[in-house]
Amino acid sequence: MTQTCTVLVGAADRLPHLKARVNQPDGELLDFLDVDPLRALEAIVKRRPRVIALERLFAASPRGAALINRVKGDRNLVDTEIRVLAHDSEYMRVVPRPSSSAAQAVDQRGTRRAPRFKMAPKVMALVDGKHATLVDLSTIGAQIVSPAALKPNQMIPMTLSDEVGVVKFSAEVAWTSFEIPPNSGPRYRAGVEFVEADAMAVEAYCTRHRA
Repeated sequence: MTQTCTVLVGAADRLPHLKARVNQPDGELLDFLDVDPLRALEAIVKRRPRVIALERLFAASPRGAALINRVKGDRNLVDTEIRVLAHDSEYMRVVPRPSSSAAQAVDQRGTRRAPRFKMAPKVMALVDGKHATLVDLSTIGAQIVSPAALKPNQMIPMTLSDEVGVVKFSAEVAWTSFEIPPNSGPRYRAGVEFVEADAMAVEAYCTRHRA
C-alpha cells in the first residue's frame, strides 16, 4: 500500500525550486541528491511513496533511467506515480507504465550476423581483468553483466576459460545500460562485439556452456 509521502530526486542547486513545484498538501516530502540514487531507492522500497518526482536532467541520465526502470519493475510499487519535473519551467510529465512486462532486447543493433545462444546460469567471463556474467554468446559477440563500469566504443580484453582451455581476444562495447536490480548492487549490462576472436574456439565454448 502506498503512503502519503513524496520522494524527490534532483541536483542540490535545483532541489529548492523543485520542492516549490511539488504539490504536497499532506504527508512527508523526502528529498535526495541525484548523485546518490541508491539512498532514494532504499526509501522508495521501504516507504512505497504515492509520488516519485525526478528532476528532468536526472531522469534522462543513466542513473535516472535505471531508477525509473527499477521502480517500474517492482510489483510493490505499481500504485506509485513517477513524475518528471523541470526546475525552471512548468514542464511535467507522468512516466507511463507498461501494460505487461516486456523482455529486454538482447541486442540493440538490429539483425544478428551470427546465432546467439543463452548461457547457463553463473557462466562467467573475464572482462578487463574483472569477472562478468555471460548472458548470451555467439562467435562474434556477447551480452554481459558487469559490476564494473563499461562505456560504448570502449575496447576491452576478454577471456573465456574452463577446464578444456582458454580463449583470449579483444572486444568493443557496442551498447550499455545501467541497472539497479532489487537483490544486488548496481551493475552494467552491455553488448560487446569481438575483435579477431577464434570463432571455432568460441563456438566450442558456447556449446559446452549454453543453457
